[in-house]
Amino acid sequence: MRISPLALRVLLGLGPCLLATTASAQFSNNTSDIPSGSPGNNSNTENVDFGDVDLDGDWDAVFADGGDDAQDQNRIWINRGPGSNLGKFQDETNTRLPSINDQSRDVEFVDFDNDADLDLYISNTAALIAQGNRWWRNTGTGNYVDETAARWIGLASSNSSIAASQLLGDGTFLDFSCDCDFGDLDNDGDMDLFHSSYGGVFGGQVPSRIFLNDGAGFFEEFNPSGFKLSAQTIQSNNPGIWCEGTQQSNTTTTDGTRCDVASTALDIDIGDIDGDFDLDILHGARQELPRMFQNRLSENGGVLGFRDVTGSAFPAGYSSGNGHYEQEMGDLDGDGDLDIYGLNWSASFSFNDITLRNDGNGTYSNSTVLSGSGSDDNEGDFLDYDNDGDLDLFVANFSGNDRLYRNNNNGGTSFSFTQVSFPSSPQIGLDADACDVDGDGDYDIFVANDNGAANRYFENTTQIADNHAPYIPNVEQAPDRVAGAEPTIVRAHVYDNAPYYITWYNPTTVSYTVNGSGGGNVPARSSGGQVFRAELPGNLVGTIAYTFHSQDEYGNAGSSTARSFNATGNSNTGMPFCFGDGSAASCSCGNNGAANAGCANSQGPGAILSATGSPSVAADTLALSASGLPAGGYGIFIGGTNALGAGNGIAYGDGLLCAGGAITRLETVLSNAAGVAISSVLISPTDGAAAGQTRYYQSWYRDTAAGACGGGFNLSNGLQILWTN
Repeated sequence: MRISPLALRVLLGLGPCLLATTASAQFSNNTSDIPSGSPGNNSNTENVDFGDVDLDGDWDAVFADGGDDAQDQNRIWINRGPGSNLGKFQDETNTRLPSINDQSRDVEFVDFDNDADLDLYISNTAALIAQGNRWWRNTGTGNYVDETAARWIGLASSNSSIAASQLLGDGTFLDFSCDCDFGDLDNDGDMDLFHSSYGGVFGGQVPSRIFLNDGAGFFEEFNPSGFKLSAQTIQSNNPGIWCEGTQQSNTTTTDGTRCDVASTALDIDIGDIDGDFDLDILHGARQELPRMFQNRLSENGGVLGFRDVTGSAFPAGYSSGNGHYEQEMGDLDGDGDLDIYGLNWSASFSFNDITLRNDGNGTYSNSTVLSGSGSDDNEGDFLDYDNDGDLDLFVANFSGNDRLYRNNNNGGTSFSFTQVSFPSSPQIGLDADACDVDGDGDYDIFVANDNGAANRYFENTTQIADNHAPYIPNVEQAPDRVAGAEPTIVRAHVYDNAPYYITWYNPTTVSYTVNGSGGGNVPARSSGGQVFRAELPGNLVGTIAYTFHSQDEYGNAGSSTARSFNATGNSNTGMPFCFGDGSAASCSCGNNGAANAGCANSQGPGAILSATGSPSVAADTLALSASGLPAGGYGIFIGGTNALGAGNGIAYGDGLLCAGGAITRLETVLSNAAGVAISSVLISPTDGAAAGQTRYYQSWYRDTAAGACGGGFNLSNGLQILWTN
């Protein structure tokens, strides 16, 4: 995350500063299980990220190469497991990545198109050649294609702050980007982009921006101000684009009238700092004060907006000097909120790192200098290297040896760090990530090195298995509601003694009951940071109790306390009947579903049919909606004049046929990526229903995937509607 390393060392008056450390008994420098030499492992590497790109159950690695110094090819190392080759890596760049040379400073794994594989976002800098950031889509096999031009929507349009002069011929825009992060900023179930910029020659004044995902992986700028820059930089008193107020450098005003969206950002962190389950932004700054932006989605009644709260979030004197290259957030004391490690944040006379404790409401105190941190560092990462249940700290060092710190919390209510020995590593370390690459239960470390030095694999040899379960201390309280087609959104904080980017992949679910019995399970998905999000069926009626559950890769499982809300029925949206939960008629092959749903299918607890709008024949605004379907599959909404099996249905295919009598085929539909299909036709004229008549509706759908009973199709619950004038 630097300008030319040699130039910067001269600029800062730094000579060789290689700290002598004792070889560690807990980590070894493993050179035999990773690629060596050029080009596989001999570049200017800025960043490393782990993800299972080929969906074979082990951790692969991708590297951002080039930086400010060169146009270079990013690289991918494939873990050759599972089996005896687990933890052994092979460079497969030539067959898996687009053949593109650029100045990459960051790579981020993200499933931007919601198809259950990991795509890549590449942050580039235009220090040498005019270029911008790139989108690479995973084709489902771990091979990537460049879709940069297609994925950006409306750059420099009337809704965008980007000046037309900044557009480039390859479909992106000119920028100087070092780190970008993803999170579900607007709580709609997909991953949005926070795009930071540090400006040309680290000059700042180029604003960071937010791009919202449309649900299919296409990104359009979030610019509620409507302001468009005349060129590349933002000026004082210009609107803050995505943030409340007007632009003012280094502002400490926190009432929403001022903000600073254009400091020299080299690192971005996303997480919920204030306990409202919205994702806030910790915005690094190389030479200005690091900043905090509060997401005000909850305060604004569901309308996305941000406020610069730097002046109130941090204590006086929390940062000084120059060279604040990075920071990390994590629950260091186990109290259920995000504390901060600030790399070089106290840099007036030396490059001291600090820690800050979250007081529980998004304000920080207890600024503490990390011992032995006076050398110029570049990247910190949390991991539990000794598997004692708390987050320790690894620091990739720019001007000396990498360092390892042990957290002394051990289940207490406070934290402190003690430096422990680590193998000698005198390269120019720019980044580090940790995960269990060899599957032995402890966390290993990869270090990305600059100036052509080989990237390092530090293998953890403690052989102490992780037996600490994830913990879920905070769960969102869903409000009481009227049952309907829209799901009930609930979120929770999921923590573990692992790097946050590993916890993202924990299988996490929400179980629910209706009036103390029945119920089912729905998946919960990471929103980024420590937040997970789930959608409960919207047509449940009664007292709905729900609990989050999360399991790490070693099988350690944790659960939250239960929360509940009340949902009342609404005659305007019909009365559900004929459920596949085993309460009456049996599903065709014992595949009993959840309460208020049809029989279980290949996707989970069964499909749910609901309705919105009015059952008035004159108004004709009623729309049917089916959820819990196989994604991208065909189905049919049907209506009947009576209910079969005394309202309990009869076995049919993999499910229960509920609607009978004179059956009308209403509409053929295709479910979306979330497994939802919504009617678009006018139901009353199509069905022939008249005022005073009762009709019985259902969703029939194909289901040939693994997990279906074999009939090839299934059905939702039934929905009884009395039509009015």
